[in-house]
Amino acid sequence: MSQISISTPLIGREDELARLAGVLERARGGEARAVLVAGDAGVGKTRLLDEVRGRAAAAGMTVLAGHCVDLGDVGLPYLPFTEVLGALTQDERFAGTLVAYPVVERLLGGGSAGDSGGRLRLFESIAGLLADLSDIAPLLLVLEDLHWADQSSRDLLRFLLSRGILQRSAGGAPTHRLAVLASYRADDLHRRHPLRPLLAELVRLPAVERLELRPMADGEVARLVRALREGPLPDTTVRRIVERAEGNAFYAEELLAATGSGEGGVPSGLADVLLIRFEQLSDTAQQVLRTAAVAGRRVEHDVLRDAVRLPEEELETALREAVGRQVLVPGEGDTYTFRHALAREAVYADLLPGERARLHGAFARLLDGRGNRAESAAERAHHYRESHDLAPALAASLEAADHAERVGAPAEELRHLEAALDLWSAVEASARPSGEGVDRVRLMLRASSAAAHAGELHRAVSLTRAALVGVGQEADSELAARVRYTLAGNLMSVDNLTAAFAYSSEALAMIPAEPPSRTWVWAAATHVLAARQVGENEVALRVARQALGTAERLGVPDAQADLLISLAVLEGGGRRTPAGRERLRQARELAREACNTPVEMRALFNLAIGCFESGQLDECLPWLTEGLDRARRAGLLSSPYPMEMRYLHLLVLYTLGRWDDCVRAAQEDADVLPAAGGYTMAPALYVALARGDFRALDRARALLEGPFDWMATLVAGIALTDAAALRGDAEEAVARMRSTVAALTDETGTPPHVTVRLAALALSAVSDRATDLRLKGDRAGASRWAETGTELVQLARTTAAHGEGGIPQGPEGQAWLARAEAEWTRAASGPDAEAWAKAVAAFDFGDVYEPARCRLRYAEALLAADRRTEAATEAQAAREVFARLGATVLLGQADELIRRGRLTEAAPTASPLTAREQDVLRLLARGRSNRQIGEELFITGKTASVHVSNILAKLGAASRTEAVAVAYREGLIAPETTAHG
Repeated sequence: MSQISISTPLIGREDELARLAGVLERARGGEARAVLVAGDAGVGKTRLLDEVRGRAAAAGMTVLAGHCVDLGDVGLPYLPFTEVLGALTQDERFAGTLVAYPVVERLLGGGSAGDSGGRLRLFESIAGLLADLSDIAPLLLVLEDLHWADQSSRDLLRFLLSRGILQRSAGGAPTHRLAVLASYRADDLHRRHPLRPLLAELVRLPAVERLELRPMADGEVARLVRALREGPLPDTTVRRIVERAEGNAFYAEELLAATGSGEGGVPSGLADVLLIRFEQLSDTAQQVLRTAAVAGRRVEHDVLRDAVRLPEEELETALREAVGRQVLVPGEGDTYTFRHALAREAVYADLLPGERARLHGAFARLLDGRGNRAESAAERAHHYRESHDLAPALAASLEAADHAERVGAPAEELRHLEAALDLWSAVEASARPSGEGVDRVRLMLRASSAAAHAGELHRAVSLTRAALVGVGQEADSELAARVRYTLAGNLMSVDNLTAAFAYSSEALAMIPAEPPSRTWVWAAATHVLAARQVGENEVALRVARQALGTAERLGVPDAQADLLISLAVLEGGGRRTPAGRERLRQARELAREACNTPVEMRALFNLAIGCFESGQLDECLPWLTEGLDRARRAGLLSSPYPMEMRYLHLLVLYTLGRWDDCVRAAQEDADVLPAAGGYTMAPALYVALARGDFRALDRARALLEGPFDWMATLVAGIALTDAAALRGDAEEAVARMRSTVAALTDETGTPPHVTVRLAALALSAVSDRATDLRLKGDRAGASRWAETGTELVQLARTTAAHGEGGIPQGPEGQAWLARAEAEWTRAASGPDAEAWAKAVAAFDFGDVYEPARCRLRYAEALLAADRRTEAATEAQAAREVFARLGATVLLGQADELIRRGRLTEAAPTASPLTAREQDVLRLLARGRSNRQIGEELFITGKTASVHVSNILAKLGAASRTEAVAVAYREGLIAPETTAHG
């Protein structure tokens, strides 16, 4: 049989696999079927068939495979079938069957089929052989690359499927346990390809079906890329490969292999593959394709005609050839598109430099003479730049940036503005566009705004710093102030708070408050934000109140809105109070009327987070839905506040126990939006860890690579601390908690709000370690860990008491504090039922998972207090939540507690020992004393001693050691149970 080698992981293809699995199942039941598997080169046909072959072999089917090979016009007759028959001769099981078909033996010996009669006998013999083989065991015949099949092989396949092995008996009953899977490249089938008429004939047969393997979805390609590379890959690298591969698995693998090699274009090996079909075309068709490649992925017929300058008849002949060979695909609106973008890249890279520049110039001039100038500005800018005509390239780049801004595309606006900035100094001053706001510094400010809206926050900072250098000493104070408060805003977005406060202070000092001006109002609004971030709340309040009055007098509604948001957070009870939220709603309306979407989204985010902090999760979701919808319509999903809302949306779904919705939403974000680190990954990581998928730790660690990112650090810290706690690694949990808090503590020394949660997670590992050491009699070790717990709980208390603006944290923060307190008590003196009851109640604001975690600890404390009925109720309630969520890690812990505490009736066992004696025996094997056994099983030491005596008697052992040895020998316990001792 042929070797089945599977090196590339199979990603996706669930529907196709299910369909082929159904074909195999019917074949095993005696219903012969055939499937023609079509797909472009590299799309994954072979990998899919490898998977099916593996499954067929595992199900007891005989698997035979033959491959067609490209041997040009002179092919070897019957090549794939010769391969199949050759494999059969190597298998002793089929020797007797082969002897019955001497014609087949002659084919293997290189003999000829001879005349038509001999040919018919050969065909009938192979059909008979396959039928007989299927009587021995169900048979799967796989034929690959039919597009290269020789004429004889095509004829034999036609016979087998139309008259041979798929035929039914006269009564219509199935006769053969056989399936045939045959693959071919759809993109190789030009109009005159000899396989086309055969396929058209075969698909009309009732037992033959066609399966088209379409390109993979972007999310599947991303999973494939990550699966192929050991270790984490930057999101930007994965996204770029996904974009270029366009669903083709082979292209994705080649692009991944070239990652880091310095190849900026198509990898050389892949380019050779892509150019093969191009080089088979006539010289005229190649000329047309070179011209089309300069136009881009898609080109209109009349533009291509004018650029290539061929007679219409010659152009049409060349295009027909390119379409027939499936290099180009005709589209709507009289256009042509390269079948794959990488094919276009390969053709473009093959152009000579002078040829490339000449053609770009031709396209630029053609587009300049057409209508729809705004829509074509980006194309014109590109063509002018590549043809080295820089002045019109600069003008078109600015025009393209204006168009991108109008349609809500900040990433594209940034790209065009950066192109304009690159061209600025290369174009003579007299040839540059003129007008208000068109100078280098203002362009940098505009580019920094576009970068912030596109989510490229560090790039926004760099551009504003460059504007600060460019503004110099001669510029007017108003522009200098604008640059500084813009820089301050951008620095806050990357958590450089001290510098932000310094620049906002400078900006405010550069412009007098009187006479009032818009620039002063916005400088003041930015200073309020910066002051609040560094703890200067009194300064923030004073400036906010003054600036709000000025904004009202000047009639600057969006500045009013921004200042109202700041005051809603700073004054009274903050955004958690009804008064605070009313102010936020007023701010939202003002921002909406002023058409200032970023300020409107800031208001919506604060409304949502205010609900979350108040424990009103259901009220939170509508604000998030409105905010994200507004951001989506404005093209600002990657700007800072929508990013926060995306994270908060996932967090609310996670908290409400809608885990599948959370994971689905995170995947949808990852598939269609730019890389966003922790913002779109976090809650899905928490779900993965709870469900026992510790591969998520690689994704968490990857968040810590590259420049410091506050949200990524927070998310990784939570995930890695919790994972360490779930593994029982107290040292790692505490170290990760401390390093995360240190990294997130701001320049004023204020720890982040998440410190309370991190402390509670680390404390769970600390209390486990202290409890274990006490059970082992190591009171000194337990005391040391209890001291660590005291340090952590004190930090949690301080942080929870001093939330934003000095206001204590809301219900979520207080709940985490209650859990931290209960864990600390457990570490210091043992489980306390009252403390855990408080923790369970504290999470009763809509959270699902965390109260269940607390319930499990509560049940343990109740059991220790011999309140068995209550313990059983709490343990079962926790278990039901874990089972519903798929939280397998804690589900196992719940089952273990229920079993150890005998909180439910155990299943009957064949062991001579009772269930309780089995528990005691396991602990005996771990070297536990009677007192330690009693503490672990929530019984007295005296009761434990009675159980030990019973075990010795039942096993006929004279000592505890002998009892353990007997238990091992008789299979009552497994040796691995001592691994934790």
